[in-house]
Amino acid sequence: MTSSQTTPPQVHDRSYRSAAGIAGGVVLILIGAWLGADAVVNGVGRTPWTVLAVLLLVVPLVVAFTIRPAVFGNEERLRVRNPFRDITLPWSAVSGFKSGYSNEVFDQAGTKYQLWSIPVSLRGRRKAQRQQLRAAKGGRTATGAAGLPVTEPRSPGDQAMDELRDLHETHAKAETPQSATKIRWAYEILAPALAGAVLLVALLALG
Repeated sequence: MTSSQTTPPQVHDRSYRSAAGIAGGVVLILIGAWLGADAVVNGVGRTPWTVLAVLLLVVPLVVAFTIRPAVFGNEERLRVRNPFRDITLPWSAVSGFKSGYSNEVFDQAGTKYQLWSIPVSLRGRRKAQRQQLRAAKGGRTATGAAGLPVTEPRSPGDQAMDELRDLHETHAKAETPQSATKIRWAYEILAPALAGAVLLVALLALG
């Protein structure tokens, strides 16, 4: 007897990350590794251990605030990866988005979650407004990267939020197996940072 299995269709994520944040995080980690290696090799006394404790504390925090943040959206849910937490929200659990001095998403319970990887750029907004003003004065519409007309230029962060709002409006009413917000703490970040802090305090206490 043979049985056929139906493979569920793959759901592809749209990802939103800060290229500048990732680049800055990589540079900081490389500088820290270079200085730390020199201190560990050439340091005397407790210096190598102190440097290792500092690196164990600082490197996870640098990763948390620069490389780790990301937002993923697909037809089923929104997943927010912030410095210390992963938040998964099926579209039916999302009540809306807000863009002010930071970009945020709200669930049906009214809880707010900041979207760390989609920062608000006031400079980008002003640039988009200037492009729109020049286009209006010239009696023409601005064009996007594909040469298509764009009636209202938007900053990259605002464009990302527009796309997430469109996904929400399109899929919020679809039936989902889970409708509750799920939160997972980033223990892979918290555990080494805490260990580094404890080790550093112990070394400083020994004097």
